[in-house]
Amino acid sequence: MATLDNNKNQQGTVAENPIMANDQNVLQKHAAFFDRNHDGIVYPWETFQGFRAIGCGILLSTVAAIFINFGLSQKTRPGKFPSILLPIEVKNIQRGKHGSDSGAYDSEGRFVPSKFEEIFSKHARKHPNALTSDELMEMLKANRVPKDYKGWLASYTEWKILYVLAKDKDGLLQKETVRAVYDGSLFERMEKEHTEKKKNK
Repeated sequence: MATLDNNKNQQGTVAENPIMANDQNVLQKHAAFFDRNHDGIVYPWETFQGFRAIGCGILLSTVAAIFINFGLSQKTRPGKFPSILLPIEVKNIQRGKHGSDSGAYDSEGRFVPSKFEEIFSKHARKHPNALTSDELMEMLKANRVPKDYKGWLASYTEWKILYVLAKDKDGLLQKETVRAVYDGSLFERMEKEHTEKKKNK
């Protein structure tokens, strides 16, 4: 996987964590990729377009759009009447945070470096900076809150989609890839790569 060049120090090595602990709601940056017209609202068709933009098939993009918008719409619109259009308000995306997750986002949508590091220090056994498919499943099970079935499903769906889309040729989910998901840069990079592939066909 490509590294983030703007995080290199003077020796040319990549600096650790590009996300600062006090970053203002990096979860919003993560969600904003799917706000295709930049109006602060993500509708199901925009979620669909976002998944298609990073190279997902029509079926996966459709299922993801329905699942994500149905699950997050009302949570991000506190006090408002439910809408059949299932809009998600990006400014309130932290309200959609579910249980049984890694804890790398706090309740305000800010990045928590220690929790991010725990993903790999606790579960990456074969490779210190990457997760195998089995290690990913172990992490999901370890994070489960008893009887939090919605949280279990949400975490499983999110991480399995990420694994399918972003694993490397050896079937590993690299640490820098996961970090790029949390700061939102992975989606932009995948969109660029997918666009270039289409141009070269």
